[in-house]
Amino acid sequence: MSDSPVRKFSFDTVFEDNGRVIAPARPKKSFTPEEVEAIRREAFAEGERSALAIAGQAQTLALQQIAAAAQGALGGLAMVAHEHRSGSARLALVAARKIADAALDRFPEAPAAAALDALAREVEAVPRLVARCAPDRLEGVKQALEAAAHDAGYPGQIVVRADPALSLAAFVLDWGDGSAAFDPDAAAARVAQALDEALAAEGSHAESLNSPNEADHG
Repeated sequence: MSDSPVRKFSFDTVFEDNGRVIAPARPKKSFTPEEVEAIRREAFAEGERSALAIAGQAQTLALQQIAAAAQGALGGLAMVAHEHRSGSARLALVAARKIADAALDRFPEAPAAAALDALAREVEAVPRLVARCAPDRLEGVKQALEAAAHDAGYPGQIVVRADPALSLAAFVLDWGDGSAAFDPDAAAARVAQALDEALAAEGSHAESLNSPNEADHG
């Protein structure tokens, strides 16, 4: 047996179909200035394309984050605006109630007279009109209704009766075929309820502005 080292078989040698050896391509060790410049330009262009791609991805991500933040801020802004409108509306309602109460305290018979004036054509052929009001307002309501009936040309009889169940500015007009009533407390409650319902509906709409953002993150 030979003591010479065993040489491993190398797959560097490639043969053609006819058995000729194909010389392996050897790496180029020297380049002309023109080739160096071409390689430099290609490497620069490849680096530029890579940098632009990375910048584009970063820009897309930043825009997505900005859009998400804007959507969230929009929902928060809608709720703040809703709370501001709710507070303003309720404050206006309280102020209106204070003004109305002051006006009714000063002119408690005015609503009854205004009602008769509005109903003049409906009650013009009625022989008698019965009015009910708070006992403390009996004389004042009677005078106000008689003056309103005179101005409207109402020829019928007006009868005013005391009703302890009615508040100071409340009244009921009854002419047989119909009736009309006014209660400032009930009217204020209806206005407050209508305001609450309107604000609740608007609040639900404001909350729905967050749903697209929530769906995107779900």
